[in-house]
Amino acid sequence: MGIFGFLLGPPLLAASLALVTVPYRRAIGWVNAALSLISLAAAGALGAQVLAGKVVVAGWQDLLRADALSALLAACVSVVTVLAAWLGPGLGPHDEPRRTRRFQIFINLFAFTMLFAVTTNNVGLMWVAIEATTITSAMLIALDVTKASVEASWKYVLLGSVGIALAFAGTVLAYFDFVGLADPQGAVLNWTVLRAAAPALHPEVVELAFVFILVGYGTKAGLAPMHTWLPDAHAEAPAPLSAMMSGVLLAVALYAIVRWKAVVSAAVGPTFPNRLLVILGLLSLTIAAFSLVMQRNYKRMLAYSSIEHMGLMCVGLALGPAGTMAAMLHLMNHTLAKATMFFLAGRVLYRYQTADIARVSGLLQAMPGTGWLFLAGALALVGLPPFGLFISEFALLRAGFAIGRPWLMGIVLALLTVACVGFVAHANRMLYGTPPAGVASGEEASWRLVPLALCMGVLVVLGLIVPPPVASLLVQIAEIVGP
Repeated sequence: MGIFGFLLGPPLLAASLALVTVPYRRAIGWVNAALSLISLAAAGALGAQVLAGKVVVAGWQDLLRADALSALLAACVSVVTVLAAWLGPGLGPHDEPRRTRRFQIFINLFAFTMLFAVTTNNVGLMWVAIEATTITSAMLIALDVTKASVEASWKYVLLGSVGIALAFAGTVLAYFDFVGLADPQGAVLNWTVLRAAAPALHPEVVELAFVFILVGYGTKAGLAPMHTWLPDAHAEAPAPLSAMMSGVLLAVALYAIVRWKAVVSAAVGPTFPNRLLVILGLLSLTIAAFSLVMQRNYKRMLAYSSIEHMGLMCVGLALGPAGTMAAMLHLMNHTLAKATMFFLAGRVLYRYQTADIARVSGLLQAMPGTGWLFLAGALALVGLPPFGLFISEFALLRAGFAIGRPWLMGIVLALLTVACVGFVAHANRMLYGTPPAGVASGEEASWRLVPLALCMGVLVVLGLIVPPPVASLLVQIAEIVGP
């Protein structure tokens, strides 16, 4: 298994240790944190091998395979997993043991399913892994059992299961069409084999399959109009889970769409998948932008911001190779920014004991470190310089204008402006003014702000320059996805 063992093994080992250790001990939290770093190092090594021009494979029939697209997603998942391991329950002296044990078990299984989804070469096993992400994450939405959290968890399970069932239907359609080619490798539906056989597939079957797949995985990616589970789940989930769901779960679902888009484009040309991506992308942008203006809950505000950014990435994927590169750069930037913001939102919720925007004020006075990072994160998410999301959004708009889509880019720019105004207005209400009576001033566990500050620092670097390794990775991804 080699490098894949070091990537996939640590979260499985961490979950197993938490499962068998009764009562839960704080030492397990430190072991879990150390194991998350091993997985991150393996993701980095995987990326280095890919940049060196090597496609990493392992297992029977190349069961595990990593190219540039896999390497990017594995790195994103690993980074947010490290944040969850170090900032979530497990290291604090006063963490409740039973709650912490449950968190450690399922958060690590959640990380494993996402890492497996982006590194398996088998289409069916990828579907199984993404379905497993629903189960493992749903167990944590109601980590603190309340009526609202249980309802949000069930809503997520139901809608996610319906979506993944549609994705399964599309996968089966494509599989039977593929088997009909009498390919000797047809029994093992790997991405490499499917992409090679794509030109011989029946166009009508492939188009119908992609509709099911796009709606199915689009539900998991938070695309409108299948997005309704997302604000409820994020409003009730603990901060580390929200960071992982918004930061990387949505990206993993989009990864599946990107893989299938490459196959469909090779089979019927890029026009059909691009048109569908633009429609869902614009619909997501529209609903998210106006929902942000009307929002009253800051955790739901961040959730609608995720829907906005996923819609923007979908539009980018429909703008040719330059748009694909911009969308993937935006995915990386969004992962860092949104994970950071959800961890900060968790700190605000703990201090203010409310997620109501109207009842949170004077954040810069009450929690200076958290407040300044929250301000930086808000500016990053609305696409202002000097943060990386400004560069990726600018690159996306430039790609649209370059291929002669000025009207589409004008609509996107208008919707981004609406979202920016709404988000900044709500952030201002939270940051300035006088803290409510009874809210103490000063930071607790200020060391937890250090990794979040590092994430914001990386976003600043990405806003000033796209490092050559990242640029090379994006070029390879654009070649994989095609027109």
